[in-house]
Parts: sequence; structure tokens; C-alpha cells
Amino acid sequence: MSSNYFIPLAQVRCEYEAQKSRFVATLAPAFSINEARAFIVNIKKEFANASHNVPVYIIGGGNTVTEYFSDDGEPAGTAGKPALAALRGSGLGDAVLVITRYFGGTLLGTGGLVKAYTESAQLAIKQVKRGRRIAVHVAEITIPYNLLERVRLFVIKHGGQIVSEEYTEDVRIRLRVRQEAFEAFQAELRELSAGKIQASIVESKEEIVAV
Repeated sequence: MSSNYFIPLAQVRCEYEAQKSRFVATLAPAFSINEARAFIVNIKKEFANASHNVPVYIIGGGNTVTEYFSDDGEPAGTAGKPALAALRGSGLGDAVLVITRYFGGTLLGTGGLVKAYTESAQLAIKQVKRGRRIAVHVAEITIPYNLLERVRLFVIKHGGQIVSEEYTEDVRIRLRVRQEAFEAFQAELRELSAGKIQASIVESKEEIVAV
């Protein structure tokens, strides 16, 4: 079963400018509070000369979630809170975002800051590629060569992926199939082979796949 929230697939970075203040939003996946904190520390080191490095994160998703934000010296409620609201509204979880600001010499005011941090967060959210966590079985089957193309099509049909093929007297295939689709895949194998071929589960795990 897939998770009920999206996860960033990789780090993204984008820039936004308001009244000569430069905002750099960096968004990345994080699967624990410690991982999120380490990311925030690294961004603060990278942009050590910035006026502010405003961090937010959401670890988990749905009904099981840990959220955090800080204004990092900006007026209370003008930076971290709107950035977190944007992240929360995106459907993303297991995500950390730091918005770096270089002050441009002009005060933005409360409304201007909220707008700038919100739009910076939304730019990064729009740019990031998304995935979902799904439960999969990794399995192996051994088949005669004349069934190879049919089995490849079955794997694709059920949203799976062939990990490897080993060619000897027969073909040994290692494949990955969503747990929820595995029994239907097995049924097609049994029908194809008059009950002689069945996939053996090697490992059950969760993976993040692009959506």
C-alpha cells in the first residue's frame, strides 16, 4: 500500500527577489528529525553570511507527523510560519525547507515578509519532483526461454520492474512488484504455466517511487 503523502525525490533550490532582498529556498527529503536538523545546519554553514536562514520541516505525513519552524530572527510569524503553511498545504511529508534571505536594504514590512517567504516556499514546492513510499516484494522465478517475453509483459502489466535476468539452461528473473499487485501477478504465472511456475519472495520492503 502506498503512503498517503508525497515525498521530495531530490533537493531543489530556487530564488525569489523582493525589494532587492534575495531569498534562496532549498527543499529536500528528510526521513527523521535528526536528518532534517543536519540539513538545516549544513545550509546555515553554506549561507553563513546571510541575514536569515529560516528552517521548516515536516517529518512523516497524514495523521503521524512532526512539524517545526523558526523565524530565525525575522519578526514573529512572518517567516517560518507562512513557509510551514505552504509546505503543509503542498501534500509533502518527509521534507525539510530552508529559506535563506540576504537583506537588500529596504524593509519589507510584515505583509511583505509573509508574501516573500510564502512565495519562496511555493516556488521550491512547485519545482520539486515527487514520489510515494510503496510496499514491494522482491521475488525470483525460473522460467523456460519460450515464456520470457510473456513474463516480462506480466511484470509491466502489474506495475513491476525486472531487476536482473540470469541466462543458463533456463532464465532466472529477479523482479520487484507492489505487494498489493503480487497475488494477481502470481495468478497469471500459474495460469501461463499450468500451475508449474510461482515467484518466490526474497525480500519485502518499502521503496520510494516517482509519481
